Amino acid sequence: MSLTVFGAPLSPFVRKVRLCLLEKQVDYELEFVMPFTPPDWYYELNPLGRIPALRDDEVTLADSSVICQYLNERHPTNDLLGSTPAARAQVRWLEKYADYEIAPLATFTVFANRLLKPSMGKPCDEALVQKALNEKLPPHFDYLERQLGEREFFVEDRLSMADIAVACQLINLEHGAETVDATRWPGLAAHLARMKARQSVEQILPSEQRMVNKLRSQAPQAQ
Repeated sequence: MSLTVFGAPLSPFVRKVRLCLLEKQVDYELEFVMPFTPPDWYYELNPLGRIPALRDDEVTLADSSVICQYLNERHPTNDLLGSTPAARAQVRWLEKYADYEIAPLATFTVFANRLLKPSMGKPCDEALVQKALNEKLPPHFDYLERQLGEREFFVEDRLSMADIAVACQLINLEHGAETVDATRWPGLAAHLARMKARQSVEQILPSEQRMVNKLRSQAPQAQ
């Protein structure tokens, strides 16, 4: 098998690439690379040391959005980027919004403090988590709720990278023991439920949940 994804399964950006591949029914291998402390050889794939990276025969790429754009062009079946210039622009915008606005809060604040830090013996900054949950995330969820409206998907009423990117961040929010309030954001909550019911997501979530449970078991118990 020539196509390899490098990274850790609980990374929402690695998950995004894996779901792109699964939706396109492209076979791949996942090679585990720890975030923040990758091996020296990994810097040849991504000089920034971030995950994910991809190797497809002689092609090597970094950055989840760049990788997914490449995969969409390399494997055009089940297009995930939109059929018109306007749709493609909207998909790219919402993917960027998820990666740059939701990720710092859902993943790097809630998920990191609730799960990763305790598993490493570090304290959770619960005040920071609560600020993210109560002050910073709600305006973003309000925006996504408006963008979604009554539709099942964000763009062109069909699955795109916008849906995958948003769902990947909200899955990490759930790994951090929080959920989208369905009474306040019913459309967004329903969208996540639909995404989690997709075969591609169902294929990877059970193993992720086992990892989450293992990390929780490693956290020192509060006295």
